[in-house]
Formats: sequence, structure tokens, C-alpha cells
Amino acid sequence: MDLNSKLFDGIRTRRKAEAEPKAAAPACQWDGCDKPGTHKAPVGRMKEGEYFHFCVNHVREYNKGFNYFSGLTDNEIARYQREAVTGHRPTWKAGVNAAAKEAVDPAKARWGRSAPRGKTRDASTPFTGYAPVSKKTKPLEAKALDTLGLDYKATKEAVRIRYKELLKQHHPDTNGGDRSTEDRLQAVIQAYKLLKQSGMG
Repeated sequence: MDLNSKLFDGIRTRRKAEAEPKAAAPACQWDGCDKPGTHKAPVGRMKEGEYFHFCVNHVREYNKGFNYFSGLTDNEIARYQREAVTGHRPTWKAGVNAAAKEAVDPAKARWGRSAPRGKTRDASTPFTGYAPVSKKTKPLEAKALDTLGLDYKATKEAVRIRYKELLKQHHPDTNGGDRSTEDRLQAVIQAYKLLKQSGMG
């Protein structure tokens, strides 16, 4: 390989970027220490963003005894912890400002499935009161109620009482061993089981 070739004359190389001189670290602020203070340590409460500069050994020593809450009473610490939940932003109770007086209580303004059970919002009064909703009976529940001789308005207690009456009426032991109404008895038992599973029995 000929290093004096014309080909080598045309090659340009980029000069190495001159290394920027590193800023000299400040001296350690620990009394009697002359090492560079390469590590930051927070000054303390009410001086956020300000730091001491220590060497590695003295920053460890400083951190062992550092207490952000030094000089505060227990009540002041508890208050700080409560305010930390909201990021130390001011808060107020609902309804304190004038605009909030018009607001609806969220517990009373729920719609759909989140509304209290058995109630829904009345369309004519969207922000006040509830209108009771009658529960729609499913076809199987309606058939079971019909088997017991009850209508859809029957309460749990009414279903239980009617079931006991029909049980006594059609049971062979109370009919002197007569099994002619045994099919009716089975239908009553099945109807009551279904109503019990659906929460009506």
C-alpha cells in the first residue's frame, strides 16, 4: 500500500471535537473539608430548590440526620400530611360558593343502575325527587306467581304465606294419604323455588 498515493490526498477527516472543559465542582461545604462537593443535599423546609454541596462521605453523614419536619409540632405535621393529599391546593366543602347552591347533591342525582334500588329519576322533575318504579316480572316469574294464585304486586311475605297454605292443602299427609293432587304439589314447590331464586320468595 502506497501512502503517498493521490487517493489519500483527497480524503478529509473530521477533527475530533475538542472536549468541553468540565466545570469544576464547588468545594465541599462541610466544615474543614477540602474535597470537591459533587453531591447535592437539600437545605430543608421552606427552602425547596436550595442545596448544599458535599463530598460523598459528608453527604451520607448529612442525610443520616436530615429531618424535613424538624421544629414542627405533631399537629403541624398531621396538617401537612392532610394537605399533601390535595397537593397543598386550597379546597372547600361543596355548596360554600354561590354557584354551588344551585348544584344537586351527587348522592341524589344518580341515574340508571347507579340510582338507589327501586327508584329512578322522574323525567318531569330532573333535579328533584324520585319516582318509584314498579319492577317488571319476567315470564317465568309471572307463571310461578300464577301457579301460586298471586299477582305481580305480591310481596315476599305474601308469597311465603301462600306457599305454606298450598303446601298444607295438597300434601298427602294432610289429605289422609290421597295422592291425587301430588302433581299440583310439585308445581307449587317448583314455582316457590323459582320465586325464591329471583328474590321474591
